[in-house]
Order: sequence, then C-alpha cells, then structure tokens
Amino acid sequence: MTISIILLLTACTTGCSRQPSRNNDDKYDGDTVNLIYYTIGEPDKDLKLVNDKINEIMARKIGVTITYIKIGWQEYEDRLNTLISAGTPFDIAFAPNYATAAMRGAWLRLDDYLASLGKDLYDTIDPIFWQGVQMNDGGIYGVPTNKELAVRDHWMYPASIVEKYDIDIAKYNTLESLEPLLRMIQQNEPAYMPMELDRGSQNFFALYGYEYVVNHKVPLMVKSLDPDAKVVNIFETKEARQVLDTLRRYYKEGFINKDAALREPGGLKRGDKVFWKSSGGGPLSEKAWSKDRGYKVVSNPVTPSVVTTESVRGGIMAVNANTKHPVESIKFLNLLNTDPEIRNLFNYGIEGVHYRLNEQGQAIPIPGKDSHGNPIPDAAASYAGVQYTQGNWFILRTMGGDNPDPLDKWELFREYNAEAVKSAVLGFTPDLSKLTAQIENIEMVWKKYYPSLMTGTVDVDSILPKYNEELKQAGIEEVRNEVQKQLDARRNEASAVTAR
Repeated sequence: MTISIILLLTACTTGCSRQPSRNNDDKYDGDTVNLIYYTIGEPDKDLKLVNDKINEIMARKIGVTITYIKIGWQEYEDRLNTLISAGTPFDIAFAPNYATAAMRGAWLRLDDYLASLGKDLYDTIDPIFWQGVQMNDGGIYGVPTNKELAVRDHWMYPASIVEKYDIDIAKYNTLESLEPLLRMIQQNEPAYMPMELDRGSQNFFALYGYEYVVNHKVPLMVKSLDPDAKVVNIFETKEARQVLDTLRRYYKEGFINKDAALREPGGLKRGDKVFWKSSGGGPLSEKAWSKDRGYKVVSNPVTPSVVTTESVRGGIMAVNANTKHPVESIKFLNLLNTDPEIRNLFNYGIEGVHYRLNEQGQAIPIPGKDSHGNPIPDAAASYAGVQYTQGNWFILRTMGGDNPDPLDKWELFREYNAEAVKSAVLGFTPDLSKLTAQIENIEMVWKKYYPSLMTGTVDVDSILPKYNEELKQAGIEEVRNEVQKQLDARRNEASAVTAR
C-alpha cells in the first residue's frame, strides 16, 4: 500500500507539471507560449492594438499568444520564400504557394493533430476542402479557409450606370459581347474607365472551362469537367488566340487602361470610377466589393460553379515544419476556426473601436479618424482582416450598414456549396521536384510576356510566337509531358479502384 501511494503521488506530480489545467471559468493556468504568425495584407494602423486584444483572450483560453505580422500584397510571397529558405524562425503563415512549399518540406504534416487535438477544427471544415488540400502522399499540410467551395469569376459594374442605361448584365458573359457596352461607356460616360485590367490580369481561359494544373505562372491547363482532357499549353490553343485578339482590339480602341501591363493587382483605389472589372468570388461578393470600391456595384458570375484545386487552396494557413510549438500552433488554429469571439476579432477588430453592432447583431465598420480624432467619412476602419486568409467564415458576424448582408448569409453559402460540382482533377498535385530549373525558367518567361499579352498592350501576331518559342526553350514541353504522365497514372489508379 505504501509503494502504491508513492507511485500515485509521483504520477500526479509529473502529470500535473506537464498538463496545465483549466478551471471552471475557462481560464488557462499554465505557461503561455508565443507564436510568430505571418500573413498577407497592408499593416493596419491599429494592428498592435488588435494583436494585444487577441493575446489577452487567447492567453486566457488556451495559453497561447501571437506576434501578428502583416506583409504587403506585393512583397508577401518573396518574403515568405526568403523566411523558409533562410530557416528564419516562425510558426504559422498564410501559404499562397501551398503545394510547392509542402513538397519542399516547408510545412508540418497535420494528419495526426487533426485526428486528436484539432478534431473540432477538422470537423468544422467542409470535407471537400480537405480532399482538395491533400497532397500526393496522402498527407494534409495546411488548414483551408472554410468559405465558398467554387470561386467563380464575376464581372462587376457600377449599380448607378446599370440602372441609368437599364443594362441586363446577365446577357454579357463572353469577352466579345462586352464591346457595345464598352463603346457606349467610352462615348457617354467619359469619367469612367470602360475596362480595368492589371498585370496579373484575369483567368479569361476559365470562360472556356480551363483550370491550371501547376500554378498560374506555368501556363499548363486542363478542362475541369472533362475526365479525359489532355494537358495543354493554353497559349497554343484557339481559345487563347481569341482572347488575346479581343483584348488587343479593346486596348487599341482605348477601352483598357493604358497602364494595365504595369498596374499592380489591387491597384484600384477606393472611389475610382470603373465600368467593368472582374474578380473571383462566391455568393454576395458584390457587397464586399461595394464596400471596397466606395460605391454600390452589381455583378454577374460568368464561369461555372466548379470546385477546383486552386479554389480550395486559395486561403490556406500552414504550420512551419521547423516550429518548436506544433501543439500550440494547432490549438491556435483550432480556436480560430471554432471560436466566434476570436474569429470576429481577427476579421473586424475590436468592437466599439473598429466596428459597432446594429440591432440585428451585424457588424458595421467604424471609419478611421483624422489626426484630430474626427471620423473620416467613407474611410476604411483602422483595422481590417483579410477575410479569405484567416479561418472559418461561418462563425463570422454578417455585415450591416447601408448595403447589409442578408441575415441568412451563411445558409445561402451552404446551399451554394451543396450545388457546386467537383473538378475532375480536384486535388491533383504533380510532383515536379526533378524539374525545378524548368519551372523557374518558365516562370521567368511568363513574367516577361504575360502581363503585356493579357492586357492587349502588345501586338499578338509578333509577340505570341516569341512567347511560345521561349516557353519551349525553357522546357514547357518536358514539364507538360511529366504532368500528363502523372495525371494519366492518377486516372488509371482511380479506374482500377472503381473496377474493384
């Protein structure tokens, strides 16, 4: 009995030292661990204020705090790659090139954590997202944002102009069909830019049912809904030639902004008068776009509701493979995706400072203030999260204000997701680790030609052949053959499983 008591006391002592407890007030009693978290977006004026509030709540709930670092839109990918290559310590990051970095070993494999500590997180997110982020080895290396499954291209227009000219925007769903509209705007509404493009341009090829199979800087595409489709260099197709010829004609007509090939993505300023602009989104996206533009816009989806690998991997948070705090990182991601208090804080900031609630419990942003502390009309709040990068949408408050979200917004999203169709290549991730030099060369050629071609800035007859020739010299055929080989193997394997 004496020995048993000694063993029991020893077990209790060691167990208590390793497992901090919670009391009935949901307060964490152990040591607090700080995580370094990188994400995309312009650093907000009140970022530190929000970071401090986040830490106050998370320290109490899970014993975790974060150092919240935002890096600007144009710098983020290069900075993240440098952090990974240099082995700079950090714990969690928004992962725009998720698959490439995962194959380099940059991200922690999460499967075991998602089956235990992160089970609530796993169960919260639509299973199709997990299918889409699973890599070829069967592993999951990132947490996708639980949002719309299919990101459709929407063409948006100022509501005032649409009403003024009684335009049926649903009639305009091909690039060529826009010509009479753009000409009318050019003649009748000179204050408006008829068509706004930037150097990232748009995936106009999605209008024909294509999706990328590597990344958007490697122009290899496949038809999403054709189970036998071949991988093609999109710039050798008749569809691409039609798109490029149309854009060139529009540019020469003066419909497209002259700085399109140089304009940074997201370069449109609040209040700028633009008639046509394209963006990817889901249901009710026009409400967010109206808020960003500073005036009401209406939009029409022009691509099918298809769940692609690109759409489900658009908002992934990943854990550094070299983190010293994997358990705490999972606790943080679990809380962010399941706790409405912390999720709304990340998205909207502090209630009463950055937003207020209306009678329906909807969030209304509070405009930023001038140097004298007076609100600036129509100014953005002094803090705003980048919604698609930071976890589960379905626990967010809806937006109020002049153009409020419907109260059943998230139910509408669930219905939208239920109707989406999965791409035939969903989750396909070719392993091109033996062709890294070719990939880098192809991306350099893309950077040289793509912005000018896809904005109509240069002559198609003279530049397109040069682009395709330099892509071949860079090794695009070698890469295409390898991608096709791996896609065929995947299809054969799927057929064999079905046959069994």
